[in-house]
Amino acid sequence: MSGTEFPDHFSGHADAYARYRPDYPGALYDWLAGECRLRNVAWDVACGSGQASAGLVRRFRVVVANDASVAQLSAMPRLRGVHPVAALAERAPIRAHRVDLVTCAQAAHWLNMDAFAAEVRRIARPGALVALWSYGLAEVTPELDHPVRHFHSVTLEPYWPPQRSHVEARYRDLPFPFAEVRAPDFAMEKRWTLSGYCRYLATWSAYRRCLASGAADPLPALRSRLAGPWGDGARTVRWPLHMRVGVVK
Repeated sequence: MSGTEFPDHFSGHADAYARYRPDYPGALYDWLAGECRLRNVAWDVACGSGQASAGLVRRFRVVVANDASVAQLSAMPRLRGVHPVAALAERAPIRAHRVDLVTCAQAAHWLNMDAFAAEVRRIARPGALVALWSYGLAEVTPELDHPVRHFHSVTLEPYWPPQRSHVEARYRDLPFPFAEVRAPDFAMEKRWTLSGYCRYLATWSAYRRCLASGAADPLPALRSRLAGPWGDGARTVRWPLHMRVGVVK
């Protein structure tokens, strides 16, 4: 990538992304903060609309919330201690050796990882923590999960960007030149009606690309198939998190 170029799959629906993407668990932020020697500055890379930034600022004095999309940053709630910065993660306007924690939530697959790792080494203090995490398909019940997996892997398969493969690999195939630390198991959970769940599915980048291509909207058919087994009430939707955590030497 050069200049201001970046794979922008979310600016066109930044408000929906902010409203219908799940929040990360507080236990994740507690663990990350507990692993850091200092809690002065956290750098939330490719922060989107700030899901992680909001959790980090409760544990760190300052959070630099960095995203290349101005639309995504505009959808972020304004929080004391969170400083939005519009810039590429590979060329962030942050002074050297200032950061105690670097996080990248559900976005590392969009980055040039070699350039990003070099920028982490420049910006982070020695001994700082780097944490990347992702999540794949949600879990509700097997009866409900099966048609959603078909929707993801068959209906929308032509529309997924190639970087999605890193999410499917749980980030194990990404370059990660840091001293790795084993993280506990974490998961996100939401109580949603079927309407809320479908609004989440509508934030998927492949679904948006499908609509932009002029193809017929495939989501109403999926919703009809889910309606019977889902029922009228709310259900627990669960996403296990997959993490790479390391120490900057």
